[in-house]
Amino acid sequence: MARVKERGKYDYNFDAMAQKFEESIYGTLKGEWRLKLLQEDLASLHKQRGLSVWDAGCGLGQMSAWFAKEGHHVIANDLSFKMLERAKENLQKEGCEVTLHQASAQEMANAIPQQDVVLFHAVLEWLAEPLESLKEVAGRVKEGGVLSLLFFNQHSLIYRNMLKGGWRVGMVRDGSWYGRGKKLTPPHPQTPEDVEALLKAEGFEIVTYTGIRVFHDYMEKEALNQTNMEELLEMEYRYCRKPTFRSMGRYIHFVAHKRIER
Repeated sequence: MARVKERGKYDYNFDAMAQKFEESIYGTLKGEWRLKLLQEDLASLHKQRGLSVWDAGCGLGQMSAWFAKEGHHVIANDLSFKMLERAKENLQKEGCEVTLHQASAQEMANAIPQQDVVLFHAVLEWLAEPLESLKEVAGRVKEGGVLSLLFFNQHSLIYRNMLKGGWRVGMVRDGSWYGRGKKLTPPHPQTPEDVEALLKAEGFEIVTYTGIRVFHDYMEKEALNQTNMEELLEMEYRYCRKPTFRSMGRYIHFVAHKRIER
């Protein structure tokens, strides 16, 4: 079981912060933009019929609902009981059938068959052993199937904190991401290069690479207040999949196909 007071040593459980997480992430423009880009990247899969989908760390269940409403067969889990209860409420409101489990992604990976699609969104950076856990989760993708992986970008964390200066310079120097500052800063952000190398070694080819919030999160509150949000989102959209800019997104989204071995 995750222990909140020792972030980084255990897989993080959001029971203690479910409401804050919901308000700070999902209930904001940032969360809406993230969801928009994820669904755009996965639109071709969504249009197919009867896929088996595992939502590994489903949060409030938005992506589970999106696939289930299209008739796909969705299994979802979350370590947090409170997050899972919120997901259950949301799925009921949407009239969706989703099989829910309170369990870690690693436990589920040892208990379910391989899937056509595995969604692993904003979980990796909260795990005690992120890359080892990613191997386990990615192993549940069928040959010819798809992994949708969203993770917190270490490059963005470094750059944003260096722009702020002060005590954050020491945090960046020591890699102590969760030692000070906001509690929603994850303990184990990953670099796109490390994640891409692991996926390639596991037999995946990245076919879509999207940076989520490549400008917004570097702008101070005063600058955001002076900026037209529609214009900002237009620029976010223009650059979110271009090399250099995409690698600076707050989050990185990879859509990766698993090769068919012959």
